[in-house]
Amino acid sequence: MKKYAVIMAGGVGTRFWPVSRVSKPKQFLDILGLGQTLLQMTYARFEAILPSENIYIVTNEGYRDLIKQQLPNIKDDQILGEPMAKNTAPCIAYACYKIAAKDPDSVVVVAPSDHLILDKQSFINQVNGGMDFAINNDALVTLGIKPSRPDTGYGYIQYKEAEASAGVHEVKTFTEKPNLDLAQKFVNSGDFLWNAGIFIWKLDSVLKAFEDHLSEMSDLFKSGKNDYYTDQENAFIEKIYPSCQNISIDYGIIEKSDNVFVLPSDFGWSDLGTWKSLYDVAEKNSEENVQIGKQVEFNSSNNNLVVASDNKLIVLEGVNNLFVLDTEDALLVCNMDNEQEVKRIVNEVKAKFNGDYI
Repeated sequence: MKKYAVIMAGGVGTRFWPVSRVSKPKQFLDILGLGQTLLQMTYARFEAILPSENIYIVTNEGYRDLIKQQLPNIKDDQILGEPMAKNTAPCIAYACYKIAAKDPDSVVVVAPSDHLILDKQSFINQVNGGMDFAINNDALVTLGIKPSRPDTGYGYIQYKEAEASAGVHEVKTFTEKPNLDLAQKFVNSGDFLWNAGIFIWKLDSVLKAFEDHLSEMSDLFKSGKNDYYTDQENAFIEKIYPSCQNISIDYGIIEKSDNVFVLPSDFGWSDLGTWKSLYDVAEKNSEENVQIGKQVEFNSSNNNLVVASDNKLIVLEGVNNLFVLDTEDALLVCNMDNEQEVKRIVNEVKAKFNGDYI
């Protein structure tokens, strides 16, 4: 059975403003200062698991050239351009129905492009284990992470104690983005995992799930069987995408399915959803400051994150718990406790400055 990877790379990274912009969102940035963008790091992880020609990237059509710049060996057929953002269910359907038109007897791993994974070998082992299980079972497999806090931004997975196979457990309940009280109860119970947004399944299994739970979407993508891998593919996608329901794979498929399994995993995962999540995983100096950029000085300052452009010196004197995010045309200084306000700030800047700086 052939193995494929689908990398989702269409997000605009609003919460990482002002460094992340619509023209070049965070997956295309070296946000960690490691010499590789998040997309390049994700691609490299999957190159260690399966052939590079079997790695597909679903993205906004406008990012096609960026992907070619950062992954120069990728072919046009491996870049799936969306004409508009419609959440994760349509982009996954697009990729899976396209692969099925070529290699229907395949197993697929789907993952975001902008997550941090510190333990590459453990990740490889878990994905291979998940693929082995999916090949031999009618299963929708997800990788689960032990929660460290009651975060309302993740799906929560409760699983049966007995193993269905080595390291794999059947899921009892899947709850997408609960309120804070419920998330706290989940964490306190010790019986729940975060959904990392990494899925593994045979094409037969996931396409049946689309037919059962998102039948209209399934019919749309099935109708293009003869258009995939041809000059007609882009026109077909542009035609059907406006009719696709705007829904996540979690709400549309995973919550409704009774054949979901989970691998409890520990590979140094972070979804890098906010500046605070970047601060938490980044290397810190003795005063718990994080510096991304060359010219930063900290004086009597603690627990700060500074992202500096290369042509500017930034000095912090006697301040604590700040994000200082400097770019060529915008500067954001924000208390760490107010990190959730970044999205609101972006909306206000967009409205006030007619979309400039976004």
